[in-house]
Amino acid sequence: MNTPPLASGPEGPDALRPLLDTVLEALGEGARARGGPLPAGGPTEVAARVRAALGDVLPAEGDPEALRHLVRALAEGAADPADPLCAAHLHCPPLAVATAADLAASALNPSLDSWDQAPAGSELEALVTRRLASEVYGNPPRGAGNCATSPHRLDALVTTGGTESNQLALLLAREALGPGVRLVCGENAHHSLPSAAWLLGMPAPFIVPTPDGTLDPAALDTTLHGPLVIAATAGTTDAGLIDPLPEIADWCAQRGARLHVDAAYGGGLLFSTRHRDKLTGIETADTVTLDLHKLGWQPVAAGLLAVRNANDLTALHQHADYLNADDDTEAGLPDLLGRSLRTTRRPDILKIAVTLKTLGRTGLGALVDQVCARAREFAQLVHDHPGFELHQPPTISTVLFRPAGATDDAVAAVRRKLLTDGHAVLGRARAANRLWLKVTLLNPTTRPTDLAGLLKLVEGTTPR
Repeated sequence: MNTPPLASGPEGPDALRPLLDTVLEALGEGARARGGPLPAGGPTEVAARVRAALGDVLPAEGDPEALRHLVRALAEGAADPADPLCAAHLHCPPLAVATAADLAASALNPSLDSWDQAPAGSELEALVTRRLASEVYGNPPRGAGNCATSPHRLDALVTTGGTESNQLALLLAREALGPGVRLVCGENAHHSLPSAAWLLGMPAPFIVPTPDGTLDPAALDTTLHGPLVIAATAGTTDAGLIDPLPEIADWCAQRGARLHVDAAYGGGLLFSTRHRDKLTGIETADTVTLDLHKLGWQPVAAGLLAVRNANDLTALHQHADYLNADDDTEAGLPDLLGRSLRTTRRPDILKIAVTLKTLGRTGLGALVDQVCARAREFAQLVHDHPGFELHQPPTISTVLFRPAGATDDAVAAVRRKLLTDGHAVLGRARAANRLWLKVTLLNPTTRPTDLAGLLKLVEGTTPR
């Protein structure tokens, strides 16, 4: 039996080239077969097509055409975030340059748990994460005093996304303030925050009602006592709203509470000169969650946790003699275990670094501005249409709307009908005690005509 070719090594590129041609052809075939933003037929029909393409998962003899068949099946059955009518979730179409970089990372397959597995990758991660931390906090950190005497040293950790970042943020808060620290967050906060408090054995979180969609500092209970970590949100999942960060930061300063900002969605506004001010106050947070596989156009996963004071990261220190022996560390080999709770870690930093370097601040900011502008245009179309109701103007790139006079059941039925037919992928959100259709615009190539077509499509699906 011939040994299958490897992706890395001197012969790796030659082995990959024909396989990449196969993948690209299969992606095109699958997209043409799908013919829209989502496969038609709903879960039952999609599952049947996947089963037919897969057949025996582990046959006695291998199938040399498996790559073509399965990639084609996955593409045909995919929700395509690059289609303008696929606009339900924080699910971005990845940039081609970032995807190409991700291929290189997969081929080289470094693991960032010890320097001898990722010599260049570990240095690249250190450089890029600290630069991104300075994007959040300034360099030196704003409000940190004289840079020569400031104890603050910025850093950021690469994570799998907002859930892991939020878990790490609460872990650092628990280690800094003690096991009795209590999470305080709004009802608008991401579900991963209360979940992380439970996972870490922290006291039950104090959940503040957010009837207007954002956390009102005046609603923070002044009777709360003991160590607290306040979690604010910069870009809520349902409506893309941003909590009043400066006021919440003031409350934390007065009470001696720790502040975490979940900016998994809104963090990308930092790249935009036009929209960056919406995040004023984020620089006061002890920790900040960022997701560049949302408003950063990266393939999943590309999460980060920015840390205002890198001394907090000593809580993550681990020791395994085969990875970070004391004498190796003393001899100058970097210790990477304290940069994650995971051991094996792929170099997700490469695609991020390539994107930042290729597009620069101007290029990334233009993408942010584009999707925010499209959201405003879509909101205006809804506002001007007598058959629809707009929840409120967008803060980032999410718009909530509903057919005028429709019941919640009718709104839900419209969404499911569009999904089953494969015509559009819209989200759903509850606000002001009603159900709304949700459009999250993360595709910078979306045109005004696409938005008008989407509204017409929803109008034609609404029960009469």
